[in-house]
Amino acid sequence: MNNETILSLFDDWNLALQSGEPHKVVALYDRECVLLPTISNEVRHNHAELLDYFFQFLALGPSGKITETNIRIFGDLAINSGVYSFSFNDGSSTDARFTFVYRWTGQHWLIIEHHSSRMPEG
Repeated sequence: MNNETILSLFDDWNLALQSGEPHKVVALYDRECVLLPTISNEVRHNHAELLDYFFQFLALGPSGKITETNIRIFGDLAINSGVYSFSFNDGSSTDARFTFVYRWTGQHWLIIEHHSSRMPEG
């Protein structure tokens, strides 16, 4: 695996967001994942809780763009962290810090940890 492969996983996730279908987004997460979401104070621990969050988030029409990325690969684990921005259907936008931790299942990469928090300044 290489950095381009890991970076492309964000593109897959972003396209799933833009589909407007929460199930497509949640399918990219491992069953034993943890999500610390951008616009909710509730930590999400499983697919049912992720669906609840993404139904709300996708209703805003998000589209993401990475502005800084830092990728490290450790065998069957990969980490991508940095800064991304989201634009929404109402014309608003927000910048956030992110960390995606992926696990290789032997067939594909799944998100096992995702932390996203709005930038404190701005």
